[in-house]
Amino acid sequence: MSFLVIGECVADIVRAPAGSGAADRVHPGGSPANVAYGLGRLGRDVTLLTQLADDSTGRLIAEHLRTAGVRLEVGGVPARTPSAVVGLDAHGAATYTLDIAWTLTGGAPAGLAPAHVHIGSIAAVTAPGAATVLAETERLRDRATVSYDPNVRPGLMGEHGAAVARVERCVALSDLVKASDEDLAWLYPGEDPHTVAARWLTLGPAVVLVTRGAAGSLAVTRRETVTADAPPVAVVDTVGAGDSFMSAVLDTLAGRGREELGGLDAEYLAGLLRRSGAAAAVTVSRAGAHPPDRAELDAAGEEFALRSGRAW
Repeated sequence: MSFLVIGECVADIVRAPAGSGAADRVHPGGSPANVAYGLGRLGRDVTLLTQLADDSTGRLIAEHLRTAGVRLEVGGVPARTPSAVVGLDAHGAATYTLDIAWTLTGGAPAGLAPAHVHIGSIAAVTAPGAATVLAETERLRDRATVSYDPNVRPGLMGEHGAAVARVERCVALSDLVKASDEDLAWLYPGEDPHTVAARWLTLGPAVVLVTRGAAGSLAVTRRETVTADAPPVAVVDTVGAGDSFMSAVLDTLAGRGREELGGLDAEYLAGLLRRSGAAAAVTVSRAGAHPPDRAELDAAGEEFALRSGRAW
């Protein structure tokens, strides 16, 4: 099946912890671009509708995506490729300082008929380009399933109430939503993630997934609530972990229609969480948003299954 991912590309400028003596590193990034790259690494047919400038970082990102087989459709050329300065603490956890404009104007080619559309992050909520993202999603969703990852960046979200409304509009367009516990803590301070996930189901999705870092992950449907532990791993940095999780989710669910998503049983959901958690674990074990290919994911999953005594 074919995937269309719509969203931003970002040059991640990764700075090591103060006093470490390490030099800055530049990695191709942007949550939707990372998801497209992850799908490509897993052998999926994937197109990314995005914006890239003709500058050194834009060319770096374009080549990076093409190495995974991702086709690029560029909907407008910005003055410069967006960037994010990524600060890492002593445990590898990332914080972001962003320099991003999103002005997407062009839609997907008329002949492109994806079976699944993925949207998320800055591109889905940042004007003026977000209007194009939502219009394309609405145009395609009659014949394609839709997923969404808010991947909240507080510095770009604007006024809180309006930001929540924009996120919930995207949730309502989607069949599958994945959010981190940090996303939910910003959107709904003090609320339990399970409570938020259950409420989001009433807006339209069939499945809501919540990642919780080292605490594992959660899947909620109208019938089931399932949790899974995170695989034990030595963390280099957390850049792109959630995007690798998302790519593995979409790969695992490929070909399942809207009705099937709503009927996933507890055993299947647990396996979905474990497999996607293994993808994230591979990514955090090395620098930058570098997700596994299929062979690496299978090997990691088998290793973690042996450690935990659970089926892979």
